[in-house]
Amino acid sequence: MVSMSQTSPLHAIRNEILQSKSGYTSLFCGSNNTNACRHKTTFAFMRDSSKSTLNMHVDAVGEKLKRGSKVTVAASPPTDDAAVATEPLTKEALVEYLASGCKPKENWRIGTEHEKFGFDLKTLRPMTYEQIADLLNAISERFDWEKIMEGDNIIGLKQGKQSISLEPGGQFELSGAPLETLHQTCAEVNSHLYQVKAVAEEMGIGFIGIGFQPKWERKDIPIMPKGRYEIMRNYMPKVGSLGLDMMFRTCTVQVNLDFSSEADMIRKFRAGLALQPIATALFANSPFTEGKPNGYLSMRSQIWTDTDNSRAGMLPFVFDDSFGFEQYVEYALDVPMYFVYRKKKYINCAGLSFRDFLAGKLAPVPGEYPTLNDWENHLTTIFPEVRLKRYLEMRGADGGPWRRLCALPAFWVGILYDDTSLQNVLDMTADWTQDERQMLRNKVPVTGLKTPFRDGLLKDIAGEVLKFAKDGLERRGYKETGFLNEVAEVVRTGLTPAEKILDLYHGKWGQTVDPVYEELLY
Repeated sequence: MVSMSQTSPLHAIRNEILQSKSGYTSLFCGSNNTNACRHKTTFAFMRDSSKSTLNMHVDAVGEKLKRGSKVTVAASPPTDDAAVATEPLTKEALVEYLASGCKPKENWRIGTEHEKFGFDLKTLRPMTYEQIADLLNAISERFDWEKIMEGDNIIGLKQGKQSISLEPGGQFELSGAPLETLHQTCAEVNSHLYQVKAVAEEMGIGFIGIGFQPKWERKDIPIMPKGRYEIMRNYMPKVGSLGLDMMFRTCTVQVNLDFSSEADMIRKFRAGLALQPIATALFANSPFTEGKPNGYLSMRSQIWTDTDNSRAGMLPFVFDDSFGFEQYVEYALDVPMYFVYRKKKYINCAGLSFRDFLAGKLAPVPGEYPTLNDWENHLTTIFPEVRLKRYLEMRGADGGPWRRLCALPAFWVGILYDDTSLQNVLDMTADWTQDERQMLRNKVPVTGLKTPFRDGLLKDIAGEVLKFAKDGLERRGYKETGFLNEVAEVVRTGLTPAEKILDLYHGKWGQTVDPVYEELLY
């Protein structure tokens, strides 16, 4: 779904209908083409991709091929290299692309994404790709999802504005539709888990909600047959020591939220970054590696500190007075590329410059200029704690059991979708320094809510923030505050989810992690 900004129209982007070689149209809307903007717009995705997108959900992905009575959808990015740019994109066009995400408050939506580990109920070993393929095919047949293929391999499913996709190690992800209320969001999660469980149990497969693979080594994890992941797998060890663990052994839950203007985006971006360590603490749930405690409450969060620091982190420039859409574009242009997608193939551009691409000087595709689809692809290869596309993604939480999958969007909606709560957060964090924000980012994965901050503990700040979130939800008027009960208990006790399962490990479980598969089973 595409909602154009009333205050920042795409005036810098020509009205252009780019005819797809696969037989359908991608439409980019200019300021004088409001009727055309009612068309569905198709964009391409990357890792962390095929994800729920609030402003650019698609109803048709890829080239549809009839196979029997089922519809099969070609692999994302769906637009292939259909749009051949004959003129260079300007930086202004890239800025206006982000600005086109602005939408009035009545059109704000909630998009939730969550990942989970599948495993064999008898052996606890990770699902193989063959098992995953069987599961996807069965869900498709039983619950009427469209199949997404890459070559001959099934790599995901699509139904309306929801999608199921595979992370590099087979982590099973639901990317939810953009929804109005948290009740709808939680109902969507429950429906998805019911469908997956109904099929998986017949196959002897279970799913666990946790932030890091608790038992198995990286060599035990299957590799999904997706071209973009091969490029990333080869590049990651060159730029950090933990990138492969990020790809193959982590799971997250995140929420994607809208903004009304550039000023509103800035306020939400700053609040999101400042509070992201608190979210990491509240949802910390990854204390085991290869069968033993790893010394962290959120190993998943720790992994991002040495994955690729050119595209991850706390983005201190967001707090500069000059920050806005243009400054984010400048940052994104300097993040090294991973690939371009042409003729249904991923072309390795790892480490190369998007600025060179803008100038038509990208060596693997000499003389070609990027399209806005290439730009959207590139934006999805950036992994900060809060990410800007045409909406904002809150990316700091570990995966967990279903109640926490509902609690995470509740936490952020209560803060960011209520003007009073948002202002309260901005006032509270206004004098936090860059060093303090980074300190919290560094220490929270180890010490959680017990992290010292100024004259107290982070637990004290979390209590204030939770009250802001609850008050914000109450003012929304949808009776959504109950979704915060899960995190309210964490704040009350000061014990993160990770500390609770560590207590079980050292006590009832007799220092084996195997019972975690039952404890956190969906």
